Amino acid sequence: MTDLVVRRLLVDMEQPIARHWCAGDAFRSALFNALSMSFPVGEQFFIDSVRNGFKQLPADQQEKFKTEVQGFIGQEATHRRLHSLYNAHLAKLGLVNDWEPRARERLKMMEGVDVRHWLGITAANEHFTAIFADWMLKNPDLLGDQDDRLKTLWLWHSAEESEHKSTAFDLYVALGGSHEWRIKWMRRLTTVFLIDTLRQTFNNLQHDGTLWKWSTWKSGASYLFGQRGLVRQCYGPWRDYFRRDFHPNQHDSTSSERWLADNAAQYVPVGA
Repeated sequence: MTDLVVRRLLVDMEQPIARHWCAGDAFRSALFNALSMSFPVGEQFFIDSVRNGFKQLPADQQEKFKTEVQGFIGQEATHRRLHSLYNAHLAKLGLVNDWEPRARERLKMMEGVDVRHWLGITAANEHFTAIFADWMLKNPDLLGDQDDRLKTLWLWHSAEESEHKSTAFDLYVALGGSHEWRIKWMRRLTTVFLIDTLRQTFNNLQHDGTLWKWSTWKSGASYLFGQRGLVRQCYGPWRDYFRRDFHPNQHDSTSSERWLADNAAQYVPVGA
């Protein structure tokens, strides 16, 4: 089991966000803004999945998971709150969140479905966020230095995603979730997640007026497929999920541990 600390991040989310806050780059800013737009509804789904899965466990298993589940819910609830504040600034910039209503419509189909499927979807999403988080923690300079507040927000979020990456996975296994369905959900989630991310990124760029600029796509190609590219470096860790013997803790969490230790002044543990 993992000891998960709920932290209050010491950043001022009342201040407005610059249009190209991420290293002055239109593509990177649009991509991160798109991901943020998905978080409030997504994090709530993850919370509900883990909470409801926990309730299905026998009493002895509940005792084993209780502290970790509480920490997971606390961390995700904090992420949801801060990204809601973040997204309110994006709306003031004229960006339109089309991802969230699509996600809400899809989630209606999950009502009444076996909680193991909820956890299978959550575990797949958590794997995506964990490998992206680890990549970001290893390449923090790509966030630029134009907004230290948002840089801190994204790296703190990344550190906690890496920290709780196994919670939904372990609950899925504890409830008898099969390898076959775990793989099916990862395949489906990969398609849906990539399409939604690209659609919302394009949407953001269109509202920003930079969708058809050569510089936008030159930057995007480098960021995704360059020497340190997101897709290039995350493909291997993503593929690991399909192994029958895979467990999230097989992926190193040193970058998360180091960031949390080196940046303790940026947050306060809740209840401390």
